[in-house]
Amino acid sequence: MQVSQSTSHATPGKFVPSAAIKTLYSVGILFGVLAFGAGLMRDPQRIWFSFLVSFFYFFCLGLGGLFFASLQHLTNAGWSVNIRRISESLAAFLPVGAIAAVVLIFGSKHIYIWLDAKELAHDAVLLAKQSYLNSGFFILRMLVFIGMWLGFYKLIIGNSIKQDQTGDEKLSIKNNALSVVFILLFSLSFSLFSVDTIMSLEPHWYSTIFGIYCFAGLFQSSIALITIITVYMIKQGLLRGLVSDHHLHDLGKFMKGFTVFYAYIAFSQFMLIWYANLPEETIFYLNRANGGWLFISWSLLIFKFIVPFLLLLPKWAKRNHSQLVLVATIILIMQYVDVYWLVYPNLDSNNVQFGWQEVGVFMGFLGLFMMMLTRFLSKNNLVPIKDPRIQESIHHEVTY
Repeated sequence: MQVSQSTSHATPGKFVPSAAIKTLYSVGILFGVLAFGAGLMRDPQRIWFSFLVSFFYFFCLGLGGLFFASLQHLTNAGWSVNIRRISESLAAFLPVGAIAAVVLIFGSKHIYIWLDAKELAHDAVLLAKQSYLNSGFFILRMLVFIGMWLGFYKLIIGNSIKQDQTGDEKLSIKNNALSVVFILLFSLSFSLFSVDTIMSLEPHWYSTIFGIYCFAGLFQSSIALITIITVYMIKQGLLRGLVSDHHLHDLGKFMKGFTVFYAYIAFSQFMLIWYANLPEETIFYLNRANGGWLFISWSLLIFKFIVPFLLLLPKWAKRNHSQLVLVATIILIMQYVDVYWLVYPNLDSNNVQFGWQEVGVFMGFLGLFMMMLTRFLSKNNLVPIKDPRIQESIHHEVTY
């Protein structure tokens, strides 16, 4: 794809997904559907746990894309204009993710013990939390959160795309105001969403910073994926004259910064629970300190914090394409491991289960995510070509 020149700045071509990419996501979707169907017949509970892991993983990537774009509008950032459309492409998964959320509701009885009347009958803790953990309120919260996020997606991303045609600077001002409201509502709604979908798997346990823990993984992994896609587009020649190593340097700093932030929140949660040594809190870590789960617990410390942090320390590492892609790939893999580690000990705290069910459902979600992302990028300009701050982004430089 050739990059044409305008009088003011380079103009990117639109991304045209290759036949190989289309085949890849089509096969992934088909494989996912078949695996999910087979899993429902063979072991419904396990396949629904697998569905929850992949749903939460990819939905967080979509939300992360919307959050990153909103953060740039909120701060009136100029440096990130030419990579903002990449983050918006991640958010394109949200409509499909909303459908998946509805599907998850139908399988919730296989996942959450607080929906089991027999468990409620003799469990005082579950009965005490029934006013919040009940089917009707759970569904209502899920629909409200998903509907709200979809609404902001349509408004914020819609204004960004509309500006490509109209060049109306007022759309940037509107997105600034919308982003203020979105981020305020997102901070609360995502915390509750994390509690509803993940923390309530073990309703006897609680952590007051669990939502922040999940957010740390969300943003760290979203930046990682934005980095990989940006490097790919640069190598394809689609962002020539628009995105430079200076932009990648800032993405690398974001990755390193939120790697440290993730470690800080994870350690804070562990330290407070260990120090208090309360049975209703320690149960979470005790279930992840047996057999293979202990190995996974250590792998999170090593590969989600220590390795990415050390690999991103040098200045040159944040400008080296191969190094950035390597670190970003490690982060994305470990984010899946992290979500798996949060979910699956509630299915079996003694054994690590990973097989065709987990691979199949993940491939299905990956195919859907790739399909929505590539469709978005193929229909819209790769950068917001009429954003009033585009010149600032083109001439962005990092000196440290």
